[in-house]
Amino acid sequence: MLNKKTLKDLNLDGKKVLVRVDFNVPMSSEGEITDDTRIKASLETIKYLVDHNAKVILMSHLGRPKNGPEKKFSLEPVAKKLSELIGKDIKFLYSDKVVDENVKKKWSELQNGEIALLENTRFRSEETKNGEEFSKELASLADLYVNDAFGTSHRAHSSNVGVSKYLESAIGFLVEKEIEVMGNALENPKRPFIAILGGAKVSDKIGVIDNLINKVDGILVGGGMAWTFLKAEGYEVGKSLVENDKLDLAKQLLQKAMEKGVKFFLPIDAIVADEMTEDSPSKVISIKEFTPEDSAFDIGPRTIDVFVEEIEKSKTIVWNGPMGVFEIEQFSKGTFDIAKALSKVDAITIIGGGDSASAIEKSGYKDSVTHVSTGGGASLEFLEGKELPGIAAISDK
Repeated sequence: MLNKKTLKDLNLDGKKVLVRVDFNVPMSSEGEITDDTRIKASLETIKYLVDHNAKVILMSHLGRPKNGPEKKFSLEPVAKKLSELIGKDIKFLYSDKVVDENVKKKWSELQNGEIALLENTRFRSEETKNGEEFSKELASLADLYVNDAFGTSHRAHSSNVGVSKYLESAIGFLVEKEIEVMGNALENPKRPFIAILGGAKVSDKIGVIDNLINKVDGILVGGGMAWTFLKAEGYEVGKSLVENDKLDLAKQLLQKAMEKGVKFFLPIDAIVADEMTEDSPSKVISIKEFTPEDSAFDIGPRTIDVFVEEIEKSKTIVWNGPMGVFEIEQFSKGTFDIAKALSKVDAITIIGGGDSASAIEKSGYKDSVTHVSTGGGASLEFLEGKELPGIAAISDK
């Protein structure tokens, strides 16, 4: 993946450049953008293209429209927000079909250094099926193609894999940074190298754990997935979240880690409560004190101390998945204390996308870590060692 053409490998002067960005931003019910992080993440690539005299046409999906075009999933508010952020007029090329004769006419009138945005690519059902006809229609608009949407690169769609069959292509600055930072951490880490894994289910992270056991010196497990591992080790975990059909797999992963000499840390205490609510009475108990009625919703203070001690010794750290139900204040301490420790350590600190990105943002430490991935599923598959179709399809150097 590190041998792909980048923006700097393309001759951009006067060229029509089709760019896949990730403008799948959260919106309020009134159609207001509630978080513009993903739009800001694309600005470096867009500005570079403008500065190099290209005609820029952007495309993205938004949400999951089920039956063709839906007004609430239109990218028109995104065009307005992008215009504010970049300080330039953005031509919004509206069409239910995304590409039609009217769009082509307006696009042909664009001057060098100007920017246009197509309507939501998922207004066409062929998009997610990587339909050839739609891919050709998109490719017909441009001379070159750039993928700067890491968050959708694990999917083979018309707007990333499809168009790249017909155009010389490259990765944008955002995708380049993602694969360089994470790729170097996985292939050439400063050691000790640890992974901190959380989230609800072991089944979501099987591939990640299996791949990382071959690369890291230690794995720290919190979140809901920890209770499946603890039950596999014979502990009583009460009513905590457990995937009973994954107990044998958890045992195999623990065995593999032991055989490889990888330290595997599980919680030694937990915050338990009757219900997953803000006002439900809670207490700290040791893993050995669980009764059949207890439900764990966060790692406990002794576990935090152990995890922080390991973080402080490490030189490369990958974190994917919260330590507890961080959206509820009384179950957020584990996640936020880990975020705080990562912000202070002298190490390369990489935060996987999805809930981990939300957690580091909410903790206030986002600007104190090395890299926060913009891709949830994409960063997971990258950590699993899988090939990402949207990047694999790009022209090699």
